Amino acid sequence: MKGPQKKIALLVISSWLIVMLAGCATVTEGTKGFLGISTKELEKQRKNAIAKTFTYDYFTCFTKTSDILKSINAYIYKKDIKDKMIAIYVSSEDTTPVGIFFKEISASSTQIEVSSLSSPAKEIIANKLFSALEKSTNIE
Repeated sequence: MKGPQKKIALLVISSWLIVMLAGCATVTEGTKGFLGISTKELEKQRKNAIAKTFTYDYFTCFTKTSDILKSINAYIYKKDIKDKMIAIYVSSEDTTPVGIFFKEISASSTQIEVSSLSSPAKEIIANKLFSALEKSTNIE
C-alpha cells in the first residue's frame, strides 16, 4: 500500500473503531434484550410495582427472598446485591421476566417491589414471595 491508500485505510479503520466503541452500551443492552436477560424494562415498570415492607434488614431480606425464589422454582437470571435487585423468570418453563427490587427503609425495615410487564406474573410472584416472607417473620 502506498502513502495515500495507507492513510485512507487507517482513517476507515479508525472511524469504524470509534463507531463501535461509541455504540458499545447500546449493543450490549440490545444483545441482552435479544437474549431475554435485560432488566431495563423491569426497571421502567417499577412505577407499577406491587410493593410491601418487611421488618428485615436489607441483607436478610435479600437472602430470604433469594432462598424463597429458589424454593418456588423461579429461575434467577440476575442477582445483584449491590444494585439491590433480583431478576427472574417465573419458572424454567415460563420465561416471563419479573424484577424484585429492594429499598432500605431503615436499618431493620426493607421494602420489596415486584415489577413485570405481565400483571399476572407480577401478582403470582408477589403473592408467593410476600406470603413466604410473612410466614418467616411469624416463625422468628
